[in-house]
Amino acid sequence: MKKILFTLIALLSLTSCSVLQKLDSNRLMQGGAKALQAFGVTNDQLMGYVKLSVLQLDAGAIVLPPSNNYSRRLARITKGLTSVGGIPLNFKVYKTNEPNAFACADGSVRIYTGLMDIMNDYELLGVIGHEIGHVAMEHTLNAYKHALYASAAFDVIASTGDFAAALTDSVLGDLGQSMISASFSRKQEIQADNYGYDFLKGAGINPWYMAMAFEQLQAASQKGSLTTTSGIGTMFSSHPDTAARIEGIAKRCREDGFTRPEK
Repeated sequence: MKKILFTLIALLSLTSCSVLQKLDSNRLMQGGAKALQAFGVTNDQLMGYVKLSVLQLDAGAIVLPPSNNYSRRLARITKGLTSVGGIPLNFKVYKTNEPNAFACADGSVRIYTGLMDIMNDYELLGVIGHEIGHVAMEHTLNAYKHALYASAAFDVIASTGDFAAALTDSVLGDLGQSMISASFSRKQEIQADNYGYDFLKGAGINPWYMAMAFEQLQAASQKGSLTTTSGIGTMFSSHPDTAARIEGIAKRCREDGFTRPEK
């Protein structure tokens, strides 16, 4: 097994980024997960390092205090939303004009002030529902595994067998950035869309608000005000699947008898 892993590492190191981008990301993630399992790395261990990576992200951002009006609004919107799939949730606001947000495998959800500025509470909750859907279905955890597998740290793990020693502050910081820029497959995005839809519907909120939120993000992306290489920005490029996904949500709304609300 170790010989095979060394061969895989050698192949990855010789493969250019452009070629890697053409690989099936799901298969690559599965390969990373199996390789980590071969070294006895558990999900609990990974979660511990996800938390450390989140701490690095928070340290590098302007995190608004609980007394701030943005933080108070987010706390009100997410009141009672304490866990998903047994994973505790925690919410913080980053002060930045970009309309963006992201969620991490440990249940950390970060919302940017720029997103809060353009959305009402229900639209914002629709985005949050989508993001925690990625957490509930372990999309974010698998993305972290993939990022670790593709990083230089994995070479150290393979050569020394020492998982903990490989994850320096620098590596944790890089892995944290990978969580912001994680790109999910179309299937995973649709699964998160459906989760967010059911999340709103279950809370007694018209799920049209999620479609309306996505429309705003798509428009922001087309105007160039949304960074398409990070957080939810990765979902709303000019890719034709975006419009199809929005229509998919709208179709469910119509079938369930929901009427599109006024802004």
